[in-house]
Parts: sequence; structure tokens; C-alpha cells
Amino acid sequence: MIKLEHTVLATNEQMAFVIEGMRNPKNSWDRSDSFACNNTTFCGDCAGFSDYSICKELNSVGSADLNLMKTLAKAGPVHRKYMRMIPVYVRITAPLYWWKEFDTYKVGTVANSCSTMHKLTYKKFESKDFSHDYLIQPNSKAYKLFLQTIDVLNYYRDLYLAATDEEYKKTMWQHMIQLLPSSYNQTRNVMLNYEVLANIYEWRKDHKLDEWKAFCKWIEDLPHSELITGEFPEEDKNE
Repeated sequence: MIKLEHTVLATNEQMAFVIEGMRNPKNSWDRSDSFACNNTTFCGDCAGFSDYSICKELNSVGSADLNLMKTLAKAGPVHRKYMRMIPVYVRITAPLYWWKEFDTYKVGTVANSCSTMHKLTYKKFESKDFSHDYLIQPNSKAYKLFLQTIDVLNYYRDLYLAATDEEYKKTMWQHMIQLLPSSYNQTRNVMLNYEVLANIYEWRKDHKLDEWKAFCKWIEDLPHSELITGEFPEEDKNE
């Protein structure tokens, strides 16, 4: 199970900054077609983007800018540095076994997590706290074992909450930590960028975990996801 919610994308001003920088190597700011002045028409005088109080409204990514983005994306990580500057924020709830794989992508990611250390015992353990999609058959041995594990965790939780001796309390907490299945769901607010997502998509799109398939589907629904996936439907011109 994975849940992706509260996706936050780059603001207009951030995209203006990204496109400006993308065109720095060839000083081609005058060829940008993504911006509209307050009079709603693109003004060549604003091509340098020096006055954001005048020209900061990104109505959409223009065709010339988008074609350049695609060309650089096809050229590989060395040339598509602008993608590192396009942020994506998302709130993810997923099992620990998925987070273990996600954590291999350290560069360009930031995350604030719900704390297992401090909040593991704040409520009784329930089946909904775990990813158990394939254990749902009520009479299966696996499902019965899963429910027994929850009962044992709650048993040690009760002992932990009732304990007055700090050393004993610590031992009960360690029992829960070491018995906690990797299917336990954790929520994190994560900051990514388009380059990190391109790396993830390349290596995880065909992964056998359903969570990765759902994550890659979320990537495919992002604006101009072809920059990430590398799936360009038609040849691009007018760079």
C-alpha cells in the first residue's frame, strides 16, 4: 500500500528562475516564450527577467522553452541541470520495506518523517497501520499470524505504558521495535526534484513491488512528465 497526497509543484516565479538559468549557457533569453507581462502579451524588453515585479507571471511553458527542455533532457544528466531545480513536494504514506528502498535516493531529497522513536505507542496497533494487501484472506495462516503479531505488539505496548521502572519501560519499547513488521506504514513529507524523479523512474518503473508501480504512475501524471520518463511522443523543433 502507498498513498501519495498533497503534491506541491513549482511556483510561477520558481519556473521563471529555472527557465532563465536553462537559457544562460547560450544567452538565449530573448527566445523564451513562457512569460507574459502585466498586459498579457510577451514583451521582449522583459526577456532578461531582471524585473520580476514586471514580468513574473508564467501562464504556461511556451513551446520554444519546452522544446529546449526536451532537447536537454534527452542529452542526459550533464546537460539537463535545470531539472535539478524543479522542485516537487509530496506527502507519502508507505510501508517500511518500501521506505528502505526509497532511502537509497539520498541526493536531492529531503524528508520529515513521523517518528517511530517518539510516537510508536501513541495509539493501539491496528491492521490498518500496516500494508497487508496480500494477507487479506481471513482463514489464511499468514493473515492469522499477522493478527497475532498485532496482538503481541499491543501486549508489549500495554506493559510499556504501565511500567514505572525506566529500564523495564525501555526493554518493553525495544520488544516492540524488534517485533515491528516491515509492513508498518510510515508517513513522510518529501521534497524531490525532476532529476531525482527521472533516476527513480528509470530504475523502478518495472519493479515487482506494487508501491513502486503506483509511485511511477504518480510521476507520469506530473506536468510535462515526459522530461522525467523520457517518453517523447513527437520530435521537437524551434529550440
